[in-house]
Amino acid sequence: MFLSCLLQPLRAALLATVLIGAGVPAGIAWAAPDAGSAATLTPQARIEKASRALDAVKRAVNDADAQETLKTLVDQASQAQRDAEASVQALQPDLEALDARIALLGPVPEGGEDQDIARQRKALDKQRSDLNSDIARGKLLAEDARQQSESIEKMRAQLLGEQLGRKVASPLSPTLWREFAQHLPDDLSRLQSLGQQARDGLSRATAKHGWTVPLAGAVMALLMVFPLRLWLRHLGRRYAASERAPAGRVRRTGLAVWLLLVGTLLPGLAAKLLVGSLDAISAIAPRLVSVADTFVVATFIAAFIAALAACLLVPTRPSWRLLDIDDLAAVRLRRFAWGAAWLTWLTMLMRAVSRAALTSNVGTITLDGLIALTYVGLIMSMLATLAALHRRRSAEAAQAEQEAEAAGKPHATRGSRSGWLVVARLGGHLAVFGALIATLLGYLNFAMFTAQQMVWVTVVVLATQLLMKFADDFALWLLAPESAIGRTLRLSTGLPPGRLEQGGVLVSATLRVVLVIVGITAVVAPFGNVSVLYDWVQALAGGVRIGGSVLRPSSVFWAIVVLLCGLALMRVVQRWLTETYLPKTDLDTGARNSISTVAHYTGIVLAALWALATLGIGFEKLALLASALSVGIGFGLQAITQNFVSGLILLAERPVKIGDWVKIGDQEGDIRRISVRSTEIQVGDKSTLIVPNSELITKTIRNMTMANALGRIQIQFSVPLGTDVGKLRGLMLDIYAANETVLSEPAPSVFIDSINGGLVAINSFAYVPSARSVYGTRSALLFELLQQCAANGIALVTPTDIHLVRDPQP
Repeated sequence: MFLSCLLQPLRAALLATVLIGAGVPAGIAWAAPDAGSAATLTPQARIEKASRALDAVKRAVNDADAQETLKTLVDQASQAQRDAEASVQALQPDLEALDARIALLGPVPEGGEDQDIARQRKALDKQRSDLNSDIARGKLLAEDARQQSESIEKMRAQLLGEQLGRKVASPLSPTLWREFAQHLPDDLSRLQSLGQQARDGLSRATAKHGWTVPLAGAVMALLMVFPLRLWLRHLGRRYAASERAPAGRVRRTGLAVWLLLVGTLLPGLAAKLLVGSLDAISAIAPRLVSVADTFVVATFIAAFIAALAACLLVPTRPSWRLLDIDDLAAVRLRRFAWGAAWLTWLTMLMRAVSRAALTSNVGTITLDGLIALTYVGLIMSMLATLAALHRRRSAEAAQAEQEAEAAGKPHATRGSRSGWLVVARLGGHLAVFGALIATLLGYLNFAMFTAQQMVWVTVVVLATQLLMKFADDFALWLLAPESAIGRTLRLSTGLPPGRLEQGGVLVSATLRVVLVIVGITAVVAPFGNVSVLYDWVQALAGGVRIGGSVLRPSSVFWAIVVLLCGLALMRVVQRWLTETYLPKTDLDTGARNSISTVAHYTGIVLAALWALATLGIGFEKLALLASALSVGIGFGLQAITQNFVSGLILLAERPVKIGDWVKIGDQEGDIRRISVRSTEIQVGDKSTLIVPNSELITKTIRNMTMANALGRIQIQFSVPLGTDVGKLRGLMLDIYAANETVLSEPAPSVFIDSINGGLVAINSFAYVPSARSVYGTRSALLFELLQQCAANGIALVTPTDIHLVRDPQP
């Protein structure tokens, strides 16, 4: 008897569901013409419309006693606030234009003014007064709507707390079932009346319009759910397994996202198509409109849960599985996921039917208690499956460790449990324990809410994890250096592969942050109004006022685009200068580098100014910013500023240039690069000496190739006084002439530097083409000099040894 009484309302609910199908909510269909006409309304008319809507919300809020009703009122109040704020923004340009026209008239002269001008001034003043009144009214209306939304949100939170804390008789007590049996005949009568309305509406509609449209909608819906959905799933798997699919992890996560989209959208779209065909002939009874709305939402949610489980678990294809579980656990969890999807669908639909039929509270409470117990049983089954998975993994790890020890091989220590598995089991046990205790104590609403939130949070977390993996894989593949897009960007812009990979990481991080925010919003949606988040997004899209400027996301986006385009154009111009134009001029390497460097930094400055202008920051604001930062630049950035200015002086005055051989302190080498901050000098050991530009400006530097590129060799030595110095002079000149590096012009020269202490000091000079050749050529000349002197019997004086001899002590 009890079972038949329980199944009868379920059969009535399913009958109403079959009759109405699933379709576009009537509220959305009715709101579409209003949304289209709202675009043609004047700002004043929109303010008036928002005022009427807010008044209707205030009148309805006193009679609202359900979460759904309060949520609808919050949405209407938020929409009124958005309309008022948009109207105020639309009126601001008109007010500024009127102010500009009034300013052109100037003040009223003391002797009066022409009548035409006076009439124009009076008309403009009246228009301005009316605009000010409309703007003030719109601002006041927006603030009133915001306060009303906050007040209704507090009422929702209070009502939710009261519902969760409401206590009834325990399911173990006969009192609950006695009350349920007393109200059951009346509830069945209400359900039968609702079913009769559904049948009457369908009969009248088909008698008038026929069965063609509903049957066509039903056939197309079935085609979408079964053949089309299965074919699209097969198409996605075949493409992912082919060679045309992208390489890497994106192949697997992309297939999972495709299966999720196909499995979610096609059942929901099929339901909308079915109810659209019913609505086209007016076959949905007025009291069943809310059931139709719930049916659509329930279909999408149930399809989403089932599709998410299918794309994550993949019981028949372990290589494509994204979760780290074995085949047995995948099969069982897939069944439980289907059970959760069907249970969620039936729960939402039965609740909607119960509200439409106006059944008793005890019937609704009893139904919620049974659903809560069903959820608890489902969650316990999932936890048992996860526990068995943990035991199997522990056993496998222990067996592998024993085999490794028996073979005398080192074994890798592997954790027997995953982090997500531990969290899932802990959260599941807490939810089950809380729901069971709440059910036994009579808090059926709390038990129902806890069980549903456990399932919903699990679904949201898994979906967010899947989408984050796909976003990461897709962004890294899209901007990979070897991908088609990455190769195109690298060849067209000259970006190094590392920069492309950095871009992919940044895009991935941005997408992951957005997905986390969306996931958190989905988790907290049952506790509050999700439209508040969209209000923040819309306010952010409208712009953030900073001082006298409004910073909008669109402006930031276009500023970034402009900056990237400017930098790309700068690189093109610089490459044309260095590779095409400057090589055809008579300028040396240093002058070419100076021009290229100045063009480089000029392009960066112009691109930055262009981007700032796109943001709406004019040159006058930049001047104010520069004056405000002047003190900080003078003290904190003094060294950097000094090096920057010194670099500009070096590029303009060119006391040193690329290719010069300079000596600074005890270091000398070739100048390889001059930038606006420092200069790079390559010394003899091939290392690079980085010198701040201020050092090259303020200190003494020896530039051995500035005015003359020749290098001078000086050789000094001494010979005894009796040496034939004429012969020695000819020998030295012959040695110089025999060396190919020594120049004939200027000619080598040999001098007697001094005669002192029985020694003749010889000093000779020769020139080579470059200062860089001095050291090696001088060494070769000294080798040759020693050999020739030894062959010609010319003695070179060696240092004198001095020996001190002491007299013996007496």
